[in-house]
Amino acid sequence: MIIDAHSHVHDPVDVHLSALDDAGVDRTVLFPTRPHPERATDLASLRHEMSVLGRALAAGSDGPVDPAADDGYALAWRELDEALAAHPGRFLGFGSVPLGRPAAETAAWVANEVAGRELYGIGELTPPPNQAALVEPVLQAARDHANLPVVVHGYAPTTAADLRTLAALAARYPRVPLVISQLAGDHWMEAIELARITPNLYLELSTANIIFAVRLAIRELPTRTLFGSDAPYGDPLLARATVERVTSPGEIRDRVLGGNLMELLHLVP
Repeated sequence: MIIDAHSHVHDPVDVHLSALDDAGVDRTVLFPTRPHPERATDLASLRHEMSVLGRALAAGSDGPVDPAADDGYALAWRELDEALAAHPGRFLGFGSVPLGRPAAETAAWVANEVAGRELYGIGELTPPPNQAALVEPVLQAARDHANLPVVVHGYAPTTAADLRTLAALAARYPRVPLVISQLAGDHWMEAIELARITPNLYLELSTANIIFAVRLAIRELPTRTLFGSDAPYGDPLLARATVERVTSPGEIRDRVLGGNLMELLHLVP
């Protein structure tokens, strides 16, 4: 089974399904999102959507301090719910969690909005630069709900110091799978080094701009690297081709393209 480990809700969803079909992808992890760059028809409309992304990144975890007071956040959750209900066999829902809240409030959020919705995991979390420690209450809550996997944004604004903090947190919660997305952006070498010594740290491979980075990550971590596209920012077909370009047919390729994630999410073939 081919599984994309990283995608966001598209508008319309049919555009996403078509891209998955073109890539031969069976299922995909789906995160809620407020920006929709796939809606853009020119530079001005793309700038508008990317400004929404900028505000979301500044707020952390694609959510404001008070999600209930933000119509865009509520809409993102509604879009996720609708996509999951319409295509339950195609999408694997994950839920974002606002950062910077007391541990008890975070625990209640995870219990109600992630575990309560029977989602597969938590993410994509985006702490402000050099504040990755904000993820710890989420890891605590994930541990208390059958060790839900937690996905953290790896590209900018995530810093090298954030990666070191995340690795230390992963070591503190060794049964909680912690996934660093986008192969940690410019810090991919340090991410691979940290993952080698942190058994519950995984690397998702989307949007890597150096093909050698993907090849080396898979070689070093064949059981903890995950094919992902970060669609609509990336393309499932190109992301799959990248993995296939740097691997030979066989067990390792099969693992990266879906087997590792199947084990992580306890999916039945």
